[in-house]
Amino acid sequence: MLVRSWLAQRPVEVQAPPPTPPQTSVLIARAAIARGQKLKAADLAWQPWPEAGIEQTYIQTGTKPIEAFAGRVAREPFVPGEPITEAKTVEPGNGGVLAAMLRPGMRAVSVPVNNNSDVSGFIFPGDQVDVVVTETLPAGGGAVQRRAAETVLRDVRVVAVDQKLDNKNGEVVIAKNATLEVTPKQSEIIALADQMGKLSLSLRSLVAVPRVASADDSVGGAESDTFTLDSEVSQFLPKPFSQKDNLDADAVTILRGTGKSS
Repeated sequence: MLVRSWLAQRPVEVQAPPPTPPQTSVLIARAAIARGQKLKAADLAWQPWPEAGIEQTYIQTGTKPIEAFAGRVAREPFVPGEPITEAKTVEPGNGGVLAAMLRPGMRAVSVPVNNNSDVSGFIFPGDQVDVVVTETLPAGGGAVQRRAAETVLRDVRVVAVDQKLDNKNGEVVIAKNATLEVTPKQSEIIALADQMGKLSLSLRSLVAVPRVASADDSVGGAESDTFTLDSEVSQFLPKPFSQKDNLDADAVTILRGTGKSS
């Protein structure tokens, strides 16, 4: 009984559990990231990762802060929770960043911008524009040389302005070239229009509104084939010679008493 009482009064030594080995965190995608998407700090997060599953391509804590990856472009898509790797992202200024930003099947074409007549300080990457060509029409038989402006492409996305893919500080840049994202057919239209006359860009509103027929439709037709002749701008220029005018000029009027016929 004495031994049992003595054993009961002895303090019990509790063995502490072995220390948990520190886990390494890797950089992952917080949400789904599409191919060509520009990364933001809110798209990324640090996630604890088992040591056995860490690959050499994973970005681990202590190498770079999350803010260092803001502005990169995803070369491949990421699913939520997928580790970010250097090979699947493109840093701004490196080759391949523009190709990564293009949607599948699209092309990039540069268009010269005239800072005297275009909205050159107000077009930024991500804007939607129309492409207008101003051309000189051929004149035959001593006719007056005519000029016309025609919208050849509509709602085209600007992907870069003077080799800049973004405008973080919002500064006004007098651009000399704008790079547009177009289809293969549209790239051919721009190349041909550039040889036909002078190209201009028309900035579209960010708010898309349903189009309502207006009085302008009677002049240039529907929005898909809008054009403007020089005689619509200046009243001193003669109206274009049409086939109806030609028929009226060749008509012969016959007078018989008080009546007449053609």
